[in-house]
Amino acid sequence: MSHEHAWRWRLAAAAFAFWATMLGTTLPTPLYGLYTQRLGLSALLQTTVFAAYAVGVIAALVVAGQASDRFGRRPVLAVGLGFAAASAVVFLLPASVPGLLTGRVLSGISAGLFTGAATALVSELAPQGSARAASLVATAANIGGLGSGPLLAGVVAQLGWAPLVLPYALHLALLVLAAGALAVAGETVAGPVEQRPPWRPLRPAVPSQARAAFLPAAVSGFAGFACLGLYSAAEPRVLGQLLGIGAPLAAGAVAALIFAASVGGQAATARLAPARVLPAGCVALLVGTALLAASLELVSLPLLLLATVVLGGAQGACFRAGVAEVGAASPPQRRAEVVSTLFVVFYVAISVPVVGVGALADAAGLRVAVLALAGLAGALAAAALAVLLLRRRSTATRG
Repeated sequence: MSHEHAWRWRLAAAAFAFWATMLGTTLPTPLYGLYTQRLGLSALLQTTVFAAYAVGVIAALVVAGQASDRFGRRPVLAVGLGFAAASAVVFLLPASVPGLLTGRVLSGISAGLFTGAATALVSELAPQGSARAASLVATAANIGGLGSGPLLAGVVAQLGWAPLVLPYALHLALLVLAAGALAVAGETVAGPVEQRPPWRPLRPAVPSQARAAFLPAAVSGFAGFACLGLYSAAEPRVLGQLLGIGAPLAAGAVAALIFAASVGGQAATARLAPARVLPAGCVALLVGTALLAASLELVSLPLLLLATVVLGGAQGACFRAGVAEVGAASPPQRRAEVVSTLFVVFYVAISVPVVGVGALADAAGLRVAVLALAGLAGALAAAALAVLLLRRRSTATRG
């Protein structure tokens, strides 16, 4: 096999392992209705089960976010596969609330271990001059996996093929293939261990020179990821209770749609300067949250689907541009630390607001709760847009 074909096969293998692992993190989304029937989950308990995933992600990012720089990409990813498999096994056991919470935390740890290490591995497997393409491959594997999970589980549930068992059994089979793919991908961290950067837990921090870029990226990203959390945790309940659509396949397809739109938003803006993308992304978030509110008020599925596409595209654009701008503004020796801090903000955003949605839904109704989250996301997008416009005016004045 030629060298050119070798790196392509290795990159594809790494991307497959990334995709297969992330797929498992969203498998339960269209199944929450079945879990609710079996266990009597309240809206708050359902969103708390979802948010347990983010607890695992944040813990892994803080404790082991830099571990692959020290110990190598493959060992860390192998541990991540182990946590993903353990999560699938827990979900295969008879359903219980403690089991759901445990499975979600384990799934989150696997995602936290993969997020940094797999992205680095894919980037390092590509030859010089292919950095942009490698970044898109990593993004597609990550977000594409998140979108594939609810679609797979939704199809299985719609067909009635042991919906609380078969999706996780299929995920275990994919993880076995992913382990083989990691062997094909190989290792990209070379040199004696003692000469590599020391491993230490992440200490979230933002140096002064990066703060101007960090604030709007964090605020707009918080808004976008809060919407992703809503679709991942509460969207099946929204479809069933507010729009009268109870089909698991519909729940899985709508959840998959927002992730597909996120990939599209990142790909469409990949060649544009982050300074241009972020304000446009904030405007799109405002439009998307308004469409989401209108879809509930008018009980309109077409409007909901349009809101889903707009919100997903806006989230993807803001996410990619924000990470790029923060990375460029950070000192090289602290870049990984600052970007990891940004990811911690994003995973807080994907969990805490949706728990609030669950609590408010139980107290005041689901419609009020979703409208409140849409309002919060819109307000954050408007705040980020204001900061960006003020910064642009300040730069033009100094120029």
